[in-house]
Amino acid sequence: MRHVRALLMLSPLRFERGWPVSKADWHRRSLLLAAMGSLAGAHAAVSPASELARSLPRVKIALAASQSLYHLPLTLAEQLGYFRQAGVQVEWQMHEAGAKALNSVLGGQADVVAGAYEHLFGLHQKGLNFQSFVQISRTPQVSLGGSLRSGVSWRSFADIRGARLGVSALDSTTYWMACHWLLANGLRLDDVVFVEVGSSPGVMDALRSGAIDALCNPDPVMHWLEQRSDVRLLGETRTLVSTRKLMGGAVPGASLLASADFLERFPERAQSLSDAVVHALKWMQTAGLTDILKAVPASHWMGDRAAYLGAFEKLRESYAVDGLVRKDEVLNAWRAHTRLMDRATPLRVVSERTFTNVFAQKSKSRFLA
Repeated sequence: MRHVRALLMLSPLRFERGWPVSKADWHRRSLLLAAMGSLAGAHAAVSPASELARSLPRVKIALAASQSLYHLPLTLAEQLGYFRQAGVQVEWQMHEAGAKALNSVLGGQADVVAGAYEHLFGLHQKGLNFQSFVQISRTPQVSLGGSLRSGVSWRSFADIRGARLGVSALDSTTYWMACHWLLANGLRLDDVVFVEVGSSPGVMDALRSGAIDALCNPDPVMHWLEQRSDVRLLGETRTLVSTRKLMGGAVPGASLLASADFLERFPERAQSLSDAVVHALKWMQTAGLTDILKAVPASHWMGDRAAYLGAFEKLRESYAVDGLVRKDEVLNAWRAHTRLMDRATPLRVVSERTFTNVFAQKSKSRFLA
C-alpha cells in the first residue's frame, strides 16, 4: 500500500468533490487507477511467496560438476520447484571434485554432499557414520577416453600405459573408476600418471593442450568430446550392462549423503530433500527431450543442445527410479572397492550401515515412484 499512496501523492489529478474533470483528466485517472490496482495486486501476490521462501529451512548441499548430467535430478528438482514444494530451501556449494565437496561437509561448511556412493566406504573406514538417504543414479555415469590429439591410435586399453590420465581428483569417482578399468585390463595403477583436472568444461582445454593424454569424466563433457572426435572411448559406465560388466554386478551411483547426526537432528529437512529428488526422478520417467530442454538452464548445454540431449539419451536408464538403495548393490560396490584398497587396511565396513531407506521409502509412497 505504500506504493499506492506514493502514486496518489505524485498524481496531478484531484478527486475532491466538485472539482471539474475533463475527458483527458478522466482518461489519465483511469490509467492511474488501473496501474495502482496492478501494482497492489502484484505486491500482494509476490510478498507471500517471498515471505515463504525466507521462512523455509535452509540446507547447504555440496557437489562437484554441478552442470553435468550426473546431477540432472537435482537440477530438475531445483528448476521445477520441487525443493520449495517439499518445504526446504537449498543453497548450493560448487566444487571441482567430489572429494573436495565431501571435505566441505566434514569441515562444517555444508550439511549434505551429492556424490558417489563409494565415499561412504572411506568415511566408515575412518569411523565416520555417514549414510546415503536417497539414491540419485544406478551407475557411476563416467567414461574414459584417450585423446586423438596425442598421436596414439588407442587400439586397446593397453595403449594407456604411460599416459597422463586426467581425473577430477584423487579419491573421487573418476579416479576410482579409472582404477577399476586399469585392473580389469591387466594393468597396474602405477602404469599411468594421474593428473587432477577437476570436472568443469575446462578439462577440455587440458586435453586439447596436451597437458593430459586421456580423461575420465562425466557427461556431457565426455560425450561432447567423443562427438567432436577429440577422444576415443575406452570404457564407459553409462548403462546398466556396461556397469555390471566392469563392477561384477549392479552398484549404486550418486546419492545424497549426510552424517547420521544430521539425519537424526533434522529428519524433516532430510525428508524434504528426499521428496524433491524422488519427485524429480518420477518426472523424468515420462519426460520427453523437449521437456528436458525447457527445464534445464541453457548454460548446461555447453553450447550444443543436440549433443546435450544425445548424452542424456545414453544415460536415461542410469537414473534411479524410486530413490531406494538396494543392499545387494551396496555389497557389490563394496566388494569392487576393496580391490582398490591397501591390503594392510583393515576391512571394518558393515555395508548395511552405509544407507537408510527410511526417507526414500516415504517419498516413494507419496509419489508412487
